[in-house]
Amino acid sequence: MRAKHQRTLESLFKKPTPAGIRWPDIVSMLKAANVEVSQRSGSRVLLKKGAERIVIHRPHPETETGRATVCDVAAFLEAIGVKP
Repeated sequence: MRAKHQRTLESLFKKPTPAGIRWPDIVSMLKAANVEVSQRSGSRVLLKKGAERIVIHRPHPETETGRATVCDVAAFLEAIGVKP
């Protein structure tokens, strides 16, 4: 993982949960962690690695990710063993 991906990963796990992490940065970090990111209908996005799966909603029309989605992504990353 590059330094930018590491900074995004660290931001996801900060307490209190931050809002405003850019969605493209999250997707880039997930792909660097070998997570399959696939677009579903509407704003739904499937994150998949091994047996773990989660469907989340990408932010739109803005690119800033909300706190609930940040928490969901962080929980998914913990489940697959990815931590800062």
